Amino acid sequence: MSCGNPHETSCTEVLDAVYSYLDGEIDDTQRALIVQHLDECGPCLQQFHLEQVVKALVHRSCACESAPEQLRVQIVTRIRQVSITYYSNEQ
Repeated sequence: MSCGNPHETSCTEVLDAVYSYLDGEIDDTQRALIVQHLDECGPCLQQFHLEQVVKALVHRSCACESAPEQLRVQIVTRIRQVSITYYSNEQ
C-alpha cells in the first residue's frame, strides 16, 4: 500500500510495525517516525485505524484468556502473508 508520495519511513515498514506500535513494543524514535508517516499518508492511516479496531474487538472478545505466544506469532505471520499477497495483487 502506498499513497504514491515519498516518505522518510516506507508504507510497508509502517504497516509491518502496526501491531508493535499498538502494543507499545517500539522505541520512541520508531514511534515518532510512524506517527509522522501516519500524519502524511491517508491510506496507511486508514489501515492503521482498521488494525486498531480489529485489535480492540479481539481484546474485548478474548479478555478472559491469553493466547499462547506460539499461536499469536502464527496468527500475526498469517495476517502479514495475506496482507503482502493483497498488496502485491493491488499493484
